[in-house]
Amino acid sequence: MSSYIVENLNSLKTQIANACEACGRKAGDIILVAVSKTFPDSDVLEAFNAGQFNFGENKVQEMVKKQEVLSKYELKWHLIGHLQTNKVKYIAEFVHLVHSVDSFKLALEIDKQAAKAKRRIDILVQVNTSDEMQKSGVEIDETKKLCNEIKQLENVNLSGLMTIGKFTDNTDIIRDNFRTLKKLYDEIKPDFRDFNFLSMGMTSDFEIAIEEGANMLRIGSAVFGYRNYNIETTK
Repeated sequence: MSSYIVENLNSLKTQIANACEACGRKAGDIILVAVSKTFPDSDVLEAFNAGQFNFGENKVQEMVKKQEVLSKYELKWHLIGHLQTNKVKYIAEFVHLVHSVDSFKLALEIDKQAAKAKRRIDILVQVNTSDEMQKSGVEIDETKKLCNEIKQLENVNLSGLMTIGKFTDNTDIIRDNFRTLKKLYDEIKPDFRDFNFLSMGMTSDFEIAIEEGANMLRIGSAVFGYRNYNIETTK
């Protein structure tokens, strides 16, 4: 086992615990999703053997290939990137949680493919709290409407909200993005019995996310190291 992955996981868990203690929260309430995109199957397996069970991918083809190789292990796969409706069918039988639902059209397709797979698929609604045109996510003012539409579907389980903080060094802006999502979450949660996950925070801002109420973190670099984007990856 590559010692750096074990060391990174242990160090990260300590940082998460310290961040939780500083704001009066319990580290056990935080779910860590190790973002394994672009990293090899062997790295995923090493993290799994070190006690990590939740893994995030942003490309369907890459997730499917890793699932095929690692299917005998009890991994929980999270689709965290933009999901095209025509790709849903490839992950419907095994995906644990889809973080990036931003339209009723996509939710409807997940519902359709979940029915074919004879299962209910857990999803999160992605909200564009930073108001950046290049980012996916439903607009803040449209979030409740989309959640209520999804509530009518039989084969999807709306489990919470997700956002990506603005890519900036200004921590006040990032904090405001996360605080906005937490406010929405608290407003919507009473109407959804399984509304349990607030997915926000990555390697650069997870401590702020914890302070603002996140209970699911999507962290890659702090676990696997920095990615070499010059290497061709699957689309």
